[in-house]
Amino acid sequence: MSFESPTPFPGPQVTQQVAFHRSELSIIMSLYGRMVAAGEWRDYGISCLRDAAIFSVFRRTAENPLYRIEKRPKLRGKQGQYSIIGIDGQVLKRGADLKAVLRVLERKLIRAVK
Repeated sequence: MSFESPTPFPGPQVTQQVAFHRSELSIIMSLYGRMVAAGEWRDYGISCLRDAAIFSVFRRTAENPLYRIEKRPKLRGKQGQYSIIGIDGQVLKRGADLKAVLRVLERKLIRAVK
């Protein structure tokens, strides 16, 4: 009598998702809190997709996002994995350092406070 090892049951395909790390979210939420205090932003949404993580910022909940902060790890070696995209789809800033990329939005905070 011979024994065969059982064939493994095919499980669900595990798809990798891109997500923001806790330290990245801390930097983003710090800016978000300051912009909410200034009355510029009111809501946000986070999407974790297969190739990108997106933090969307809204002035009102029912609108299109004012800005999208995107993390695309595949662009890490080329253009930088972080980018800020405006409401019209224009890339405002792109780079490898999240703090440096977010400075574009901090300039808008300085104008809002005046």
